[in-house]
Amino acid sequence: MGVVGIIGGSGLTRLKNLQIRNRRVIRTPFGETSGPLTFGQLGGQEVVFIARHGYGHTIPPHRVNYRANIWALHHVGVTHVIAVAAVGGISAAMQSGVICLPDQLIDYTSGRPGTFFEGGESMVVHIDFSQPYCQGVRERLLQAAGSADIAVIDGATYAATQGPRLETIAEIRRIERDGGDVVGMTGAPEAVLAREIGLCYAPLSLVVNPAAGKSAEPITMEAIDAVMHEGMGRVRKVLENAVPLLADCRQCSCTTSVGPEALKHLHNKK
Repeated sequence: MGVVGIIGGSGLTRLKNLQIRNRRVIRTPFGETSGPLTFGQLGGQEVVFIARHGYGHTIPPHRVNYRANIWALHHVGVTHVIAVAAVGGISAAMQSGVICLPDQLIDYTSGRPGTFFEGGESMVVHIDFSQPYCQGVRERLLQAAGSADIAVIDGATYAATQGPRLETIAEIRRIERDGGDVVGMTGAPEAVLAREIGLCYAPLSLVVNPAAGKSAEPITMEAIDAVMHEGMGRVRKVLENAVPLLADCRQCSCTTSVGPEALKHLHNKK
């Protein structure tokens, strides 16, 4: 039976409907995680939760230790990960308040440690990342949303930018030309690292504002917070319905994209 991990982003630093059993600080070969891992039950199933930006939302996107977070989740037995994130909407369908399930990724970030395998004492590893997200997890998120009568858009290209500032209008125009539908600051290298370590990983994204140039109104944190407060309530319902569906979800090709020797090396890393 799989163990589900949930990574909470902005607006989801805690799972209100999680029955907490305990919290654990996990030491990793890659430094400190964003905070202790929270163990509990959601929808009657075991869940491990971590707040990507810290439980007090104190870690900006470019300072998140993505490697430590992903390694820690895998270390405690997590097999499937749902990554929640707030994003800006670019394409016409991605209006404020929309929940979407991205199926593709463009990485515009820079300077972030983006792999577990850096050469030297580590192995050199190349993963197939043609499909960056686990289709099995995505399908169950869709099923969960349907059973909760919550509308979601199936498919979008997530553009990951460096942050923490928001983008310029010209940058959004460029991303739109490149095929980006939503823009966020945490999608990379998180998804890459999950694939490297063999986790079935997929994002669940809430559009909280029109991206730069997509509205005549200025982007304000007050407006974002209002959308986030309402939208994350719907996200929590999707999560609660999705966790039981994922508990019996078999691991797929996401777990075999890295060879057994590379995974053994990573597991044994101290």
